[in-house]
Amino acid sequence: MERQLRIGDSKVLESRETVDGTMIRRRRETSDGRRFTTYERIEMPPLTVLKRSGNKENFDRDKLLLAVRRSVGKFFNSELEVEEVVNRASDILYGYGIDQVTSRQIGEAVLDVLAEANEVAYVRFASVFREFKTLEDFENILKEQRDAHRRITTLEKNSCENLEQGRKSRQDPVRS
Repeated sequence: MERQLRIGDSKVLESRETVDGTMIRRRRETSDGRRFTTYERIEMPPLTVLKRSGNKENFDRDKLLLAVRRSVGKFFNSELEVEEVVNRASDILYGYGIDQVTSRQIGEAVLDVLAEANEVAYVRFASVFREFKTLEDFENILKEQRDAHRRITTLEKNSCENLEQGRKSRQDPVRS
């Protein structure tokens, strides 16, 4: 019969902060040589979710992770990328500075993150979250994404041009 792993019966071999700084990953080893990984995360204050039905429940990050993984997980290269989406969406929600959010706010926070992270995942999640019924719904979201992409590209292009102009003006000062 295999013994259950217990944190107290193990020693830490290695500790690392995750790239985004939200967790500590620890490699551990039991006295009989079995190794496993644990993650330490900051516990956030309770956040209540107001559902569409009017019911209230506690915000469950793991439930959100499962929903995101189930709906768009295959569009990401690793589980860490899905975790990052959920971390960033959670940060948006806690950033509101209120103790109650709606399920709609949660979905919109996930969409905000997905819009930057993965366009295909964004459209897929939007289709479920916004309950698309027609092809026109998909066309509209694609048009919104294209327009947003064009605006960002234009802003980046203008920013680069302005930087280049500033560099040139410092290198070739006008002589009077």
